[in-house]
Amino acid sequence: AALFMFTWKALICALVLWVFATNVGIGMCYHRLLTHRGYRTPKWVEYFLTTCATLALEGGPIFWVATHRIHHQYSDADGDPHSPIEGKWWAHMGWILMGKSMHHDTTTLARYVPDLAKDKFHVWITKYHYVPMIVLGVILLAIGGLPFLMWGIFVRTVVGLHATWLVNSATHSWGTRRFATRDLSTNSWWVALLTFGEGWHNNHHAFPRSARFAVQRWELDIGWLWIRLFSALGLAKVRWVAPRPRLERRRRELDDDTVRALFTNRMHVLRAYSRRVVLPVCRDLARHEPQGAVPGIAPKLMIRHPTLLAEEARRKLRELLEEYEVLRRVVEYREALQQLWDGSSASPARALAQLREWCSGAEESGIGALREFAQGLPAYARTR
Repeated sequence: AALFMFTWKALICALVLWVFATNVGIGMCYHRLLTHRGYRTPKWVEYFLTTCATLALEGGPIFWVATHRIHHQYSDADGDPHSPIEGKWWAHMGWILMGKSMHHDTTTLARYVPDLAKDKFHVWITKYHYVPMIVLGVILLAIGGLPFLMWGIFVRTVVGLHATWLVNSATHSWGTRRFATRDLSTNSWWVALLTFGEGWHNNHHAFPRSARFAVQRWELDIGWLWIRLFSALGLAKVRWVAPRPRLERRRRELDDDTVRALFTNRMHVLRAYSRRVVLPVCRDLARHEPQGAVPGIAPKLMIRHPTLLAEEARRKLRELLEEYEVLRRVVEYREALQQLWDGSSASPARALAQLREWCSGAEESGIGALREFAQGLPAYARTR
């Protein structure tokens, strides 16, 4: 019916409301502000942005934020409300129609959002999240008639919902993986365009607290631009953004600053390990072994977290590691490097000693790519 009521004014109305509801409301407010607290604003700004988010018809803040925090805690594992492991249709919208997360009681939700559960406004608007949409519908009908109502409410809401759901389905199914996160998250440029930057989902899962989802300068992140604008106007203060590695090639010695820089940039370091150690070793091995002995999928099997591999893939990985010692050692050194970060509570002196021991072993491993990687670690410097 909306197609028969099309006017350019109605379309412009829908686009403007889409930006404020989906981009400013869901992406900038529900996601980056309320869920991850990547930046902060005065309370009146927070409440205004929350009201904008309710216009997307995705529920109140307590429900939305709790569901998303649960997603991060159990991402692509048992307990994830909308993982494509259960099926792509399920991840897209099936979880809303039949999932248990839609029926969590207040006590369960409050456990994941203690900050919002103590805020009277967020409690109230979660209960009456449909009120702003009704008010908006009445206003649109009054000023623009049925065309404004159909396009500003119905068409805009349907498109906005599916765009948001694509983050749950498409960016856990297709796309590129810059970082070896322990989930199926991917980066999708076209989902990023539809969702104003939310499609850089692998970046986000690597650095959940970051207010900026773009890691490379060419990645368009409209949500981040809005935050920058609010910050310039004195209405927001950024708390944390994903680091961009700073390398000082002349540095040759490991020290406390190196340990801190590697910990801060650990996701970038693991990505560099995959590109500079895993891939070259697999390619070199494939050149020297009979054709087909080392399958082309070997690097992917070694890079992806074992819990994300199907049983057949895990079996193939075990066979490769049992047959080729060099591959087994590459995996062991990567796991040992990760353990340095997992034990980040150790004293700086102990962490530095462990890093030196790791680098010494890597340089004496007899694996050229691993030796070069270890020799390059001192170049990582703390971000100024």
